[in-house]
Amino acid sequence: MIPPDHPGGRPAGDCAKIMGMNVRYPAPLRPGDRIGVTSPSSGVDEHLRERLQVAIRTVEAHGYEVVVGECMDGAGHVSAPAPERARELMEMLVDPQIKAVVPPWGGVTAIDLLPLLDWDALREADPTWVVGFSDMSTIITPLTLMTGIATIHGNNLMDTPYRAPEGLLTWLDIAAMDPGTAFTQIPPNRYRAEGWDSYRTTPEVREFTLDTPGRWTRLDGDGDVQVEGRLIGGCIETVCNLTGTPYGDTASFARAMAPEGLLVYVEASDDDAATICRNLHGMRLAGFFADANAVLVGRTRATGIDSLTQHEAVLDALGGLGVPIIADVECGHVPPYMPLVNGARGEVVYTEHRNELTQILS
Repeated sequence: MIPPDHPGGRPAGDCAKIMGMNVRYPAPLRPGDRIGVTSPSSGVDEHLRERLQVAIRTVEAHGYEVVVGECMDGAGHVSAPAPERARELMEMLVDPQIKAVVPPWGGVTAIDLLPLLDWDALREADPTWVVGFSDMSTIITPLTLMTGIATIHGNNLMDTPYRAPEGLLTWLDIAAMDPGTAFTQIPPNRYRAEGWDSYRTTPEVREFTLDTPGRWTRLDGDGDVQVEGRLIGGCIETVCNLTGTPYGDTASFARAMAPEGLLVYVEASDDDAATICRNLHGMRLAGFFADANAVLVGRTRATGIDSLTQHEAVLDALGGLGVPIIADVECGHVPPYMPLVNGARGEVVYTEHRNELTQILS
């Protein structure tokens, strides 16, 4: 619960609270555990409720009990007023019976929840897995930065029925791993170039359409890359609004994790290249990439402009960092999806014949 006298407009405490501490990993999911479903941003319209039920049954088939909250309305751009969404999210995160929280999908304005969350209570509670991407970056990235709790940037609930291609995992796979586990994901070198599955007409769809070959791309030059660091990042369109605030303070997180440095990942949803370029410049000026050992950039179908592609936008903003920049990684809005654990130790290997990411939950 949010205390009635909780001060709005500022986080209770700051990143200094995790200085010198290790990343905290939630307990691994076990059969019988409860999974909370709520919509911190957008809810689910009535004509998509059948897909929601397919997704819930998928989670239940793994042996979990699913608890669906009240903030699920899809009639507008958010599922409920901000205080109600914040209250329900807090209740799930501090409930010791709920072991993971996953939204149906992202949305547009989860940022209005940040000053309403009780950050001290989140630090003191047993960690809970929080999952999602897109606008959920607005929640999970600050949660790791502000509390040191690992979060999963991966499939939202409505995407969960998809079977992961060989070499990749789902958030359900990762959330069931014991602390200390190391796992390697190898992309299938194929992606979906156009279109989306309609959850209205094909609510039972479970197989990705991967119609186009494509590997990772090094943007900053040639040569092999093998680099390590703590993973942190998110969707550019949403995370850019956190930089320069305590909720996007990667520098303090990097100091807490020193001397490892960071593997910063970013991905564009649908903003054009000029907008992404401006946003990345702003994030760099705010120090978001200052401690990066490398930058991973998600594959995108977002458009360029006449004189600037999405790859060129990234180089324009981040080429001066002097670190490897690897693009077309499966961590964005283009299927398939490669889940990344915020706070995990990561190792990226990029060669002519080998693309892989190893994550260690320690």
